[in-house]
Amino acid sequence: MKLRLLLSLAVVAFAVTRAVSAQAFELGVVAFQMSSETHARVANAVEAAARKKGWDVVVLNSNGTLQTHAEQIENLVQSGVDGIVLAMSKPVEFDAQMQEVKDAGIPLITVMSGASPNALFDIQVNEYAVGSESALYLLGQLGYEGSILTDRFESNVGTRIRGKVLDVVLSENQAVKEVGSHSMARTKSWQEDVRNGMNALIMQNAGNFDGIWASFDGQAFIIDDLLKQQGMQKGDVVLVSTDGGPETFRRIKSPDSMLMATVAIPFEAMGEAAVDAMQKIAVDGAAKETITSGPYLYMQADLVDQSNVDDFIKE
Repeated sequence: MKLRLLLSLAVVAFAVTRAVSAQAFELGVVAFQMSSETHARVANAVEAAARKKGWDVVVLNSNGTLQTHAEQIENLVQSGVDGIVLAMSKPVEFDAQMQEVKDAGIPLITVMSGASPNALFDIQVNEYAVGSESALYLLGQLGYEGSILTDRFESNVGTRIRGKVLDVVLSENQAVKEVGSHSMARTKSWQEDVRNGMNALIMQNAGNFDGIWASFDGQAFIIDDLLKQQGMQKGDVVLVSTDGGPETFRRIKSPDSMLMATVAIPFEAMGEAAVDAMQKIAVDGAAKETITSGPYLYMQADLVDQSNVDDFIKE
């Protein structure tokens, strides 16, 4: 009887210790630009998954400002959080801050940011495959001939790769010409940048383009609205992009939208994967190599158009 009582107390003590440990874990999350839906989706998914584990979570928004992003990373290090997740960060620009995280012994996982020697790994899709799917879908819809406009973004590694893959595809299919291109330069006021740049491009090339390639869906939404303001209807030009999400799927399905297809990236699943990995490494003590041996943890992306969009729309 006494032995049974001691065993019961030991089990209770172990359970209490585990619960306190889980509750004491503090996770810092920094999203570079929460006005971008994809950044917010990752950060919100990380927060929800972490809170489900009973963790304390600090979520910060850098508002697309480099200095703010740097300061927020530094502040998390100084506050002594137990782990950090960065959404859509920039390892080259913030190498010094990420080095501070590593030097402080804080596990760092990035999402859609690019590899860093100071992070455990970056959770990504294969952007080369994503870029080829988007580009080849566009050219296929055009019958591999015609003229296109593009809206690019060079300051993010993923969108930059997509653009480079598009260039390779165009170089091998020269019956399709890029007649105009806008490169999004600003991040804090990116919507205005895209609206002004693409509106000018559409007006300059009115009647002389058959398709538009956008590097991410936020750009495509603005382009879609601009095209509708010009009186265009679905199918007049082929508009394709990348990211996925409820608003994207709604537009693809809607007869009133110009958006034809996207390559859907599982941002929520990426956020959840970051928390699961943080649990295994920072809490359970597992080696990073048990999750992925390289600098990336890859996840699957899916091409979505009108033929399968219903499969992605949640009732």
